This record gives sequence, structure tokens and C-alpha cells, in this order.
Amino acid sequence: MTETSTLHRILDYSARADPYPLYAELRKTPVAPQEDGSYVISTYREITDILHNPHLSSDVRNLSRPMPSAEGRDTPSFINIDPPEHDRLRRLAMRHFGPPRTPGLVTGMQPDLTAIVSSLIDDFADRQLIDIVDDFAYPFPVTVICHLLGVPREDEPRFHQWVNAIIDSLDYDPKTDPPEKLNDGVQATKDIRQYLGGLLEPRHDRPGDDLLSRLANDDGPDGRMTDKEIISTANLLLIAGHETTVNLITNGMLTLLRHPHVLQRLCDEPDLIVRLVEELLRYEPPVHIIPWRAAYSDITIADTVIPKGSQIMLMLASGSRDPDRFDDPDRFDPDRQDNQHLGFGSGIHLCFGGPLARLETQIALSELVRRLDRPRLVADPPPYRPSPVLRGPIHLHIEQR
Repeated sequence: MTETSTLHRILDYSARADPYPLYAELRKTPVAPQEDGSYVISTYREITDILHNPHLSSDVRNLSRPMPSAEGRDTPSFINIDPPEHDRLRRLAMRHFGPPRTPGLVTGMQPDLTAIVSSLIDDFADRQLIDIVDDFAYPFPVTVICHLLGVPREDEPRFHQWVNAIIDSLDYDPKTDPPEKLNDGVQATKDIRQYLGGLLEPRHDRPGDDLLSRLANDDGPDGRMTDKEIISTANLLLIAGHETTVNLITNGMLTLLRHPHVLQRLCDEPDLIVRLVEELLRYEPPVHIIPWRAAYSDITIADTVIPKGSQIMLMLASGSRDPDRFDDPDRFDPDRQDNQHLGFGSGIHLCFGGPLARLETQIALSELVRRLDRPRLVADPPPYRPSPVLRGPIHLHIEQR
């Protein structure tokens, strides 16, 4: 079986429920050249080397072969650009999202997060059949990120369809996918940015207590973001601020229901939740693949020379199940030590919202386990979302007594 066909099988929807045996197959060749000239990296050491390599670019313009992208080329978000501009924009955003300027932002949200979770569980506490995605894992982080950014929660139906189109376009393959898949993503990006621009404009004169307002009126040591940069950053935070957390919470509940002894332990030992979420980020992460990076110059990884401008695909979820890095990697073990997983990536693009996603998931799973009455899965495996990049169930139906 060639590496190319293994990759294609991973990307095919039929593998969505369990791609891990295919990842093991892929790891036999840590750096696997593909027929189209790209390279797939699937082992932990090589992925971390790449993510910390200064000769690697996150800017699509550094690819030798142009790659279709739904993101606006004029002002890409900071995860798709390189230093020094990446560093400047990330610092400007982080001033209002975490340390050192706002060190208590995330931890200070704990009472509000707990209240949102409790309210959602109250709404379905007496029901026998529950969809963890629609009834809980989706509305929770959406409510949180809307409040943080200053996006009206009632506008969710509008941006929900845009976000879905953008996510669907992440793994666009011109050889196999209809052009409409990319076109819909491009149009959705334009629509959501126009929408965010409409929210941003009045905040220059009438700022509120939200992230859009603070970015619009911040004259810190790095200067002020342009409106286009603010919109691009807000677009990133709106999408990443809920899509990955939906998957993390849903994957977490699915994993607990598949491991009832761990679920019972969490009931008996609430402090287990911190280590449990870290193991979840390794074992069933919300982001499986970084679809591309570009080489600034020829680089050598695992004795393989990757030419300048090559597309490099990083299989994060495969790296986190690498037996050369983790003992018994296919076992879910919340007591695991030295758990330096790739669930939030690594290097300069380490997930910006990781601390918030961790806390949201800790609170969500703790309260679900505490309050649900003997929950059990209705279908296993559940139906999955189309994307192999952001992998998680599209529905997770459970029954309780």
C-alpha cells in the first residue's frame, strides 16, 4: 500500500469514524512524498521539528504551486502569515485575551461559563433523548465567543452557514471536489468579513466592553491594528473560538461513554478533569491535520530533502498517537504522565485560544457527568462531520434514564 493511497483513504469520509489504524500505516514512512509533489509528515518528532523550524512558512504565497484558499488573500489572519507580522498581530490580539496584560481573563470567566453550562443542562435535564452537539456542545462555546467578541448571539443562524462553508472548503481538492465547494467558502469568507466590518465600524466612536471595541481603540506599544486586520482577527477567533471546542467537548463525551470506568472515576474524583482533558487532546483531538505549510528553502527532515516551496501536510493526530513518543498510545489514560500532545499544535502558532478551550471543556464534561442520569450512546460510531481537518461527530445522540 503506497503512502499516497493511505493518505487518500484517510481523507475519504469512510475513515472519519476511525482514522487511527491508517495513521499507524502512514507513520511507517515519517516523511512521505506524494504524487502531486507535496509531503505528508506523520510522526511526533518530525512534526515538532517542522513546527519549530524557522525555514517553514504559514503563508500560502510561499508555495511554489498556487493553492486554492477560501481566506482573503489581501489580509490573511495571523495564523496564515509569518514573523515579524505574525508576531505583531498576535501580540496585539493577546493584549486583550490573556497574559501579561489581562492575565485573569480566562480564569475569571469560570462562574459565567458554569452558569451557561448549567442553564443548557437544565433545558434537557428531564429529557430521555439528547443530542450532545445541538443541545449542548455547539451552543455553549458559541455563546461564549459571541460575548467575548461583541457579536450578537441572535445572529448565530447567519454566521453558522458561513462558518460551515468555510470549514468545508479547508480540505478542498481541485482534482476531486466540485468548484462550488471552494467558491462557497470564498463567498462565505467575504460575507462574514463584511458582517464583522459592520459590527466594528460604530465601535470606534462608541466602544463597548468587548474584544472588537478594545482592538478598535488600542494604541499600545505595537500601534493599532487596521480595520482589515481587526476583521481578519475577529473572523479567526469567531470560527476557531467555537468550532474546535464543539469537537473537543463532543469527542470527550463520546470517549467517556466508551470508557465507563473513566466516567465513573470522574464522578468520584472531580479533580481528575484537568488531566483527563489533556489526555483527550492527545487521544481524540479536535484538529487532526494542518493541511499545509510551505518550505522557505530546501529543508531536510528524517533524511528526506523537501524542496523549497513544497506543500507540507502535518498529521497532528497521528503524531499524538506515535508509539515512539507515547507508551501504549491507543489507550485512553487520564493518568498519563509527560503528555506533551499536539492537540493545540506547537511552536509560534500554538493555539491562541487553548486556555479558554481547556476551561470550557473541563467545565462542560464535569457538569455533564455529574448531572446526566446513566447516559448511554444511541449509535456508535455516531455520524461525523465531513471535514478530516476538524474532526468530530455532527450529532451525538445519548439516552438517559
